[in-house]
Amino acid sequence: MNAHGIVHKYGDNVDTDVIIPARYLNTASHSELAAHCMEDIDKDFVTKVKQGDIIVANKNFGCGSSREHAPIAIKASGISCVIASTFARIFYRNSINIGLAILECDEAAKDIKDGDEVKVDFNTGVIENVTTGKTYQAEPFPPFIQNIISKGGLLKSIGK
Repeated sequence: MNAHGIVHKYGDNVDTDVIIPARYLNTASHSELAAHCMEDIDKDFVTKVKQGDIIVANKNFGCGSSREHAPIAIKASGISCVIASTFARIFYRNSINIGLAILECDEAAKDIKDGDEVKVDFNTGVIENVTTGKTYQAEPFPPFIQNIISKGGLLKSIGK
């Protein structure tokens, strides 16, 4: 399982309210959530993001409420992976539950810049910044989490 895309970079404490503003929480449509993803922190995100792109952020990504809408909006926007120094615990679990790949790697989160091209190997945890040639080591997912993510989420992986 791998990811390869262009980086959209953010700082510390990106909370669920800026990932998907509360005014859009009355919809269950994943495409509608994606259309408003990150708009309060990055108005151009939805026009810049391409299928397979990667979000890189610093510490405490996904803090705030426990809403599952935030990782759904990110995944539905086309993001293949989020790399951060640290994640809010409930966001971390919600991401795995809906099949959004996330990796904690402080060095990568600090070094990688907006617009860099990055490859991720989820089997080994290796993050490669293609732009700079630098590599980083994150903790790889255990096989059961890789299975959940590759199937598209917890509910889709049960019994398969």
